[in-house]
Amino acid sequence: MKKLIAIVLALTILAGMFAGCAKKKPAESGEDVTLALVVAGTFGDRSFYDSSKEGVDRLAKDLGVKVTTIECNNENHEPQMRNAADKNQIVVCVGWEFYDIETVAPDYPDVKFIWIDNATSEPIDNVLNITYAQNEGSFLAGYVAAAMSESGVIGAVGGEDSDTINDFIVGYKQGAKYFNPDIRVETNYTGTYDDAAIGKECAIALHDKGADVIFQIASAAGSGVFEAAKEYGFYAIGVDSDQKYIAPEQIICSMKKEVGQSIYTAVSEYLGGDGSKWGTTWVADLSAGYVGVGYGDDTMTQQVPDEVKKQVEDLAKKIVSGEITVDSTRK
Repeated sequence: MKKLIAIVLALTILAGMFAGCAKKKPAESGEDVTLALVVAGTFGDRSFYDSSKEGVDRLAKDLGVKVTTIECNNENHEPQMRNAADKNQIVVCVGWEFYDIETVAPDYPDVKFIWIDNATSEPIDNVLNITYAQNEGSFLAGYVAAAMSESGVIGAVGGEDSDTINDFIVGYKQGAKYFNPDIRVETNYTGTYDDAAIGKECAIALHDKGADVIFQIASAAGSGVFEAAKEYGFYAIGVDSDQKYIAPEQIICSMKKEVGQSIYTAVSEYLGGDGSKWGTTWVADLSAGYVGVGYGDDTMTQQVPDEVKKQVEDLAKKIVSGEITVDSTRK
């Protein structure tokens, strides 16, 4: 009798094991994975935050990841991170403002965090920092701006006077001067990423100083730069996403920063079994295609001559090869 019971128990255990194996999802599937996208500001900027959402939406569509989103509206960054970590396996924090991740992430060792646009002071095992070589892409944008300027003055409107925004600006200035050493580059800051009216005022102030091409680096506030360009008849350059579709007659190009694609790549690699990026800072740069210049599509007015576009391609190769070193505010 005891022998019979032992045989039945063994068969039951084996049946359970086989059933478990049959139900187990492949590593590359995200159907059992929950992810929260937490943005420092709000969606609707048509650049930085919206790009991040496009990336996680693709993860949901392609891999079945269960995605939720949280907008911090520029406040309560730490509690919102904790709210996300309480309920999700992966938390993606978009914005430099999430510096409290250094104390939050260690409290959730089983949660994988991604911090976009900044980096922890020391490596944290469950945090992947993703920063971008926006200075490299901005070098190319500056070159285009100088090539298209008739006044010899170009401008840039930044969202704030910070290392991240100034990293765009130093590259932009260097690229402009690469084309024309005598170019004058005027800059100012909105002090907000949300108020398009202030962005418009800043752009008009630069135009009053002679700038006929203005680079917006101010998220949703940068919409005001495009509005001013329409009203005052100057050219504008978009940021983060290819924004030419917004005002194709005024926006001559955009400095692309592929936030959504970088999130998609990191998470899909992790689901495929490669978690090697966690505990490191990944600099998504020109060589890997995560920054660059976009000109819209062929249905849109192309103000930038093919000759200049070719020069931009050649400069990109020189940056990747190391022949040109682009200035940076990043250490």
